[in-house]
Amino acid sequence: MLLSAARQALLDLIDPKMRGILWKVLGLSLLCLVALWFAIRSLFLWLAFPFLANLFPTMPEWTGWITFVLLIFAAVGLALGIALLMAPVSAFVAGIFLDDAAEHIERLHYPDDPPGTALPVFTAMKEALKFLGIVILGNILALLLLLVPGVNLVAFFLVNGYLLGREFFEFAAMRFMGPAAARALRRERGLTVFLAGLVVAGFVAIPIVNLATPLFATAFMVHIVKRMREDAVV
Repeated sequence: MLLSAARQALLDLIDPKMRGILWKVLGLSLLCLVALWFAIRSLFLWLAFPFLANLFPTMPEWTGWITFVLLIFAAVGLALGIALLMAPVSAFVAGIFLDDAAEHIERLHYPDDPPGTALPVFTAMKEALKFLGIVILGNILALLLLLVPGVNLVAFFLVNGYLLGREFFEFAAMRFMGPAAARALRRERGLTVFLAGLVVAGFVAIPIVNLATPLFATAFMVHIVKRMREDAVV
């Protein structure tokens, strides 16, 4: 079930409608990152630059290069920070469009089934913020665990597999049932959900491609939830 669902989700990414949603996500994410860059840069120049400029007020003029070097390091650090935020920001923006993606997958592959119900706007925003926090927390934990000898890459997949599997599965399931029932189904099929999360974590591990993770995971989990419900009926 997992392999066929993953294969179908990959094919869904090249569907014109899904490509359109992806371009919207990437465009809005880029605007958010540019705005974030200018905001952090302005804050840095306002607060930190005067401090660095006056760091050595009584030192000879040749020590000015120290301030220059510190500013270069700060710029590099800012660029790296923005790069690390790329995936979480795109995940948050994608959260706004996940219902559109799920609805399209349902119409495309399950036209005879009753359609799922989109989450209310405020609930969708809350879920998007929750997912943003999950992604940031998961990657911080994974980065910390990467420093532990003998854990490394395994930690990344286990942490992200659990968190991403849980969040995306519950999102897809809540289109067809209440939150309590979605959580109960996730606990009942815990191993399958975790293995599905590992597939999503594998997608996350691919640079640049991982910007499409929310759309891939949404399509993937919709297929899994649909097949679970079909199995339950049978």
